[in-house]
Amino acid sequence: MLSHKAIPPRERLILALDVPTARDAKKLVETLGDACCFYKVGLELLMTGEYFELVRWLVARDVRVFADLKLFDVPNTVASAVRQLVGRGITFVTVHGNDGMIEAACAEKGDVKILAVTALTSLDKGDIEDLGFQADVSALVLSRARRALELGCDGVISSGLEASAIRSELGDRLLVVTPGIRPVANVIDDQKRTVSVEEAFRLGADHIVVGRPIRGAPDPRQAAEEIQATIRSVFPD
Repeated sequence: MLSHKAIPPRERLILALDVPTARDAKKLVETLGDACCFYKVGLELLMTGEYFELVRWLVARDVRVFADLKLFDVPNTVASAVRQLVGRGITFVTVHGNDGMIEAACAEKGDVKILAVTALTSLDKGDIEDLGFQADVSALVLSRARRALELGCDGVISSGLEASAIRSELGDRLLVVTPGIRPVANVIDDQKRTVSVEEAFRLGADHIVVGRPIRGAPDPRQAAEEIQATIRSVFPD
């Protein structure tokens, strides 16, 4: 299931900048240095009012930016929101909605790649049933991945646990970006469907998103470099 896309190994790690302020985000980026060159900027930072200033700062540092906004609104509003992101140096943006929302986003994507959210990694089978879906998680994720491809998405957000099914059926036609990465067994936070770094890639992920295992480490740069070393062992130059 290993990805064969021409992605530089260091760009396969995406660091989640889930911190309270743009100042905190910049400090972490500076601490990591060249240990990371791809950053996810999500809703927490959007609420600071400094989102686009931070995006400009990141782009000026010649790193990639993933705008994890999980756009979900009427199609016209989603389309307008995507247009606001085009031309800013952003690589990925997430859309979390039905066919109309996703199709509208893809129609306006320009130089931004659209990633459809399949099922959040904080949800398990019981949570999915609570939301009204009468299907197991794997079936739901695969169904949403099929629709994402048909509607023009560039990729999907998927747990590593479902990545192999996506790869088996859809091959390399979609990027698979996998959050919920835990280098060791996870018993302490809200992520339920987790895999390790190597497992994620062996199951078919193109990129992994890592947050707390790096941000919360005693030495974040060392933690990032250890993950990069694992990635190089899976994708040797």
